[in-house]
Formats: sequence, structure tokens, C-alpha cells
Amino acid sequence: MSELLTFISLGFRHITDFAAMDHVLFLCALAAIYRLRDWRESLWVITAFTVGHSITLALAVTGTLPLPQDWIEFLIPVTIVATCVENLLVRDRARAPWRGRYRPVFAGVFGLVHGAGFANYMNSLFMDHIAVPLFGFNVGIELGQLVVLVIAGLVLAALDRAFALLPRLAASPHRLRIVTVSAMVAIVATRWAVERSPF
Repeated sequence: MSELLTFISLGFRHITDFAAMDHVLFLCALAAIYRLRDWRESLWVITAFTVGHSITLALAVTGTLPLPQDWIEFLIPVTIVATCVENLLVRDRARAPWRGRYRPVFAGVFGLVHGAGFANYMNSLFMDHIAVPLFGFNVGIELGQLVVLVIAGLVLAALDRAFALLPRLAASPHRLRIVTVSAMVAIVATRWAVERSPF
């Protein structure tokens, strides 16, 4: 297997591995508000997340930006909780600031934190040259994210259908799904943040 394919495989396995559940939960929190028909909006958000984590990953792995491991591990679940809180607070995206178009910026900034987490894994591989491994690892992460998002989209759509079968809901099935998924993810991420606290 070529070096490029090796690092694509490493990136893919890293994002889909149980050990990377914090990154998977962040993707789920980002996706929680979208329906399948909102794929364009979600694509902008995921692209911004990709740009953010790619920047920090490159800076950290090349040694340009040294980052404290304990703070990064703490901030990753904090970004998940913040995303869930935003999901819960903003009921009407059309009336949100900038009509909700701030979410790509939001995802990009949080992507900077997650990229530092990816960098810690990359640094553990002790590589002498970085261009091909960094590119391959990033491609692998993106492929893994696409798989996670497709699965999440199908699960979220199934939840919408399940909630629609319940009689006399106080909220729409979509809103109920957002609240349920965001609350569950926030509980898990809050526990992680407390466990990883550097204070």
C-alpha cells in the first residue's frame, strides 16, 4: 500500500474509531438540526469545520503552533456542548442572527479545536516528512466524516418518522428530534468535559 493510501486509511479509521467518539458526537450535534432536504446548508457547515480543523492540524503537526494537550482534550467536549446548547436555544433559524448563516463560522472556529485533537494523534506517529501524510490523513478524515454524516442523516430521518407517529405532540417531530439528540449528546459531552478538566 502506498504512503498516501496508508494515511488515508489512518484518517478514516481515526474518525470512525470508538476512540474518536468525541469528534463523531460533534458531527452529530452539528447535523441534529438539518433534514435531508437541507443538505446544501449542512454542506457549508461541514466544509467550514473541515477548513478549521485542516488549518490547525497543519499548524500543529508542523510545529508552528504548539498546543497544550490537556486544554485541547477539555475544549473538544466543550465545543460539543456549545453546539448542543445552540441547537436547543435557536428555535426559528429564519429569525436567528444573520438568518442562522453564522453556523459555518461557528463550525469553522470549533474545527480549529478539533484539528488540534487530530494533530495530537498525528504527532504520535513521529513522521520526518509531513506533506503526503498530512494530505492523506485529512482525506481519510473527510471520507470518514461523510460516512458518519450519511449514517447520522438516516438515523435522524428515522427519528423524525418515529416521532411523527406519536399522538398529539407539543412540538413538531423535527423539533422533538433536535431536543432529544442535542440533550443526549450534551449530557455525554458535559461528562467528558468534567472528566478532562485541566483545572
